[in-house]
Order: sequence, then structure tokens, then C-alpha cells
Amino acid sequence: MKKYFSKYILLLGLVVAFTACSEDFLDQAPTTAVSADSATATTGNLFTIINGIHRLMYTRQGSNGRGGYSAMMIQNDALGEDLVMNAIANGWWINMARWNDHTNEADTDTRHAWRVLYKVINNANIVITGADKAVGPDAERNAALGQAYAYRAFAHFRLVQLYGKRYDESGNNPQLGIPLMLTSTSEPQARSTVNEVYAQINQDLDQAITLLEGYDRPNASHISQNVAKGMKARVNLVQHNYAVAAQFAIEAREGHPLMSNDTYRLGFNDYTNAEWMWGGFYNPEQGSAFTNFGAWMSRNFSSSNIRGNPKSINSTLYELIPKSDVRSTIFDPTGEHEDLPPGIEISSRHRRFPYTSQKFLAIATGDSRGDVPYMRAAEMYLIEAEAKARQGDAAGAADALFALASNRDSEYVISSKTGEELIQEILLQRRWELWGEGFRFNDLKRLNLPLDRTGANHNAGVLANLLEVPAGDNRWQWQIPLDEVNANPLIEKNP
Repeated sequence: MKKYFSKYILLLGLVVAFTACSEDFLDQAPTTAVSADSATATTGNLFTIINGIHRLMYTRQGSNGRGGYSAMMIQNDALGEDLVMNAIANGWWINMARWNDHTNEADTDTRHAWRVLYKVINNANIVITGADKAVGPDAERNAALGQAYAYRAFAHFRLVQLYGKRYDESGNNPQLGIPLMLTSTSEPQARSTVNEVYAQINQDLDQAITLLEGYDRPNASHISQNVAKGMKARVNLVQHNYAVAAQFAIEAREGHPLMSNDTYRLGFNDYTNAEWMWGGFYNPEQGSAFTNFGAWMSRNFSSSNIRGNPKSINSTLYELIPKSDVRSTIFDPTGEHEDLPPGIEISSRHRRFPYTSQKFLAIATGDSRGDVPYMRAAEMYLIEAEAKARQGDAAGAADALFALASNRDSEYVISSKTGEELIQEILLQRRWELWGEGFRFNDLKRLNLPLDRTGANHNAGVLANLLEVPAGDNRWQWQIPLDEVNANPLIEKNP
């Protein structure tokens, strides 16, 4: 892991981010760097590091299309079948949608998640290692430490879902996962097993949940105890620990009511929305106009990518949404978008395609800012419903699903389905609800489903005819980046 870790923390304003290491960097610390011991001397300093991690989630990493975790969200949906790329435009996301990027160990987009998430882990490890000696209030120490454990778990979880083999429901998972990084070190690390990675993720989340008890965060970009519980629900859904997943999903959404239908149509760009449990916040001094999530996924920002390649929903999926459901109103089968919120416009230069999304709206045609949803209460209802359905609790699953679906559709009737039919209804609702929020690739992989883009509005030419990938294909496992392979003699490559 030598390429990615350093004993120094770069302090750029409030940004705390680790650079890729080089011998020159290790030989002489730049004047803008301080030692890790100095950076963790006080509990206030610990929060400087935590704030830096928040910013890593969306800041530009070398080019416009690599905006921290928000870029990973787009990558995950580009790999699926529910997000439609209408045209090549300026080329961004097209090779990912063609499954060319993540299958190429030398590709910089394959490296993006590895690079950013291990930066998150390294920053979190600095806090975890130094928190005991930091001078300051215990409450502040616990809040920083709890968020560091949560971030470390979050990053390892995302990494193992991409670069590791699929979690096997048998519970016996000796297959290769990813290197577990539990200290800030530049020493090479071998890949741990999938079992070992998940065990550490759960251990870290348990620590986070305990430490974040009573923490009153300043805003929704910070990780609260609810968010840590939501992460625990996500992880245990993947592990088929359904009773645990359901219970933590219920606890996680406490205090986060579902939004109204009117709010649902406003553009998914405001992290003060009570349903948002966790979100990325942009202000005028942060982010980058052509890196922000809204520069790629909004309908209205005037970037060459959005003007030429506005994103659509899979037409087959759209046609399954009842017209009485608010989720049908955030896509336009005509592509004309005549019912945008007040003050939002689409220029004549924006190309029109059927089924385009207006779920995400930037502040203005010339301003790509918009907050990014990382976790919402709606997801927790879906986790509870799926977990209970898979345990055979049809009534409990139907109740959880009804709480969400009836909010989105006043005509929805509580489901009388059972077994696999009920599970499929829940998974369909999940696709409607979480469209564009970065879940689809991971869902297909965890469910061991094939990619199937046939019979919908996908453009075979844009996708270079990549319309189907069988379940279990080696391509469901991202390639370990070549930079890591070259720098780490202990790493083992994926097939």
C-alpha cells in the first residue's frame, strides 16, 4: 500500500487528504504538512481531520469526473441497467457503462475508488490512533473517534464490494477480499479474506455506534449514530444477517420522517431534508463546477455532458411505476420537462431524449451545486422490508413496505404477496426509490443477478453492444489497480 499512505497529513485550508506517497515526499515534508502527532494533539485537531474526510467524499481527484465518493455513485449506476446513457457526448462514464474501465487494471477510473477510499481509511486511522492522547473534552473526542470508525468501516465495505468476490450467503467466505488497513502505515499489506473484512467492518461499526451515543452533529454531512446504524443495516443485508439488518434499519431511521411528495419533486439537492440521514454539502467555496455531482446527474446544469447525454431511466422500469406514484413524476417520457420547479430551466442547447430524469436538479443552469444523498430513511424501510421478507415474515415486510410505498403513492394498497413474489415487489420498489443514488451494481452483485439491458431504451451503439453480463462472471470483480500491483509485492491480482 506504499503508494497511497504517508506519515504526514496535508493541510490545505480545512482540507485534510493524504497524497500518494513517493520517495521524495517521504524524504522531505512540505511546508504545508504537519506530523500526525501534531495533527492529533487536540480534539479540535481531530475534527479538522474528520472535516477533511467529509470533503474527500466529493472533492476533485485529478480530473472533473473523479469527484470523490459522488463519482463512485455514478460509476455504480453506469454499470447497471437502470441508468441509461443516451449519447456519448464528451465521453465521460461511457467506458464505465461499457464495462471497459473496471476490467482494466491500468485504467484511472478503476483506480479512483481504491485511491479515494484508502485515503479515507488512512485519515480515519490517524484519528483512531491519536485520539487517546488528544487534549480536549471527552465528548468531542468520542464524536471524532466514532466518525473515524464509521468512515473506516464505510470505506472498507465499499472496497470489498467492488474489488472482492461476492459475499456468499453460506457464511463461509475464505475468498480474497481487500487489504485491511487498521493503522496508518506505508508497509505493504496482503489481501484479507472476505470473512475477515466483514468481521472488521462490523467491529468498527459497533465501536462507532457506542461512541456516537448522544452526539448532536452540526449538520447532515457528519456521521451520527443513526448513520452508523444505517451502515450496520446495509452490511448485514449483504451478509444475509436479516434479523440484524432489519433491527438496525428500524433504529437508524428514527427521527428521519419520509419527505412529502411536493419535496420529492424539488430536485434532491438539499441535505437539510429531514429524510436525508447523511449527505454531502456543497457551498460556493467548495467542490468544482464541472466535478460536482450535479455537473453529471442533474437535468439542468449546462455542461457538455448533460447537454449531450442527459441521463434516462430504463424505459421498462419506468413503465412499471404507477402514474399515481410521485416517483413517476421525476422522469419525463417525452424528454421535454415542462413541469420543472419554479426557477429551474433547461436551455435549448440541452438535447431531448425520452425518459430523462429530473430527479436531480442543480441550483441553476450555470451553477452545478446541489447536495448529494448518501443515505436516506427510505432505504432503511426497504432494508427492513427485504430482510423481513427473507426471514418469512410476510406481514412485517408488507407493513414496512407499505409505510414507504403509501407515502410515495396514495393509491398503493398493502401487499398480500408472500415469499419470492413479495421479495420481488420490494426489490422493484428499491429500484424506483434509489435510482441514480449509486446502488445498482452492488445490488446486482449481492443478489447474484445478471446484467440485462435488453428490451429497453439502451442505445447499443453507445454501449458498444454491452447489453448482458452473466451472473458470476469474473467481470463482477473490479481489477486491482496496476499502481497498487506494482507498489505492493504482497497483493494478488483478480482473475
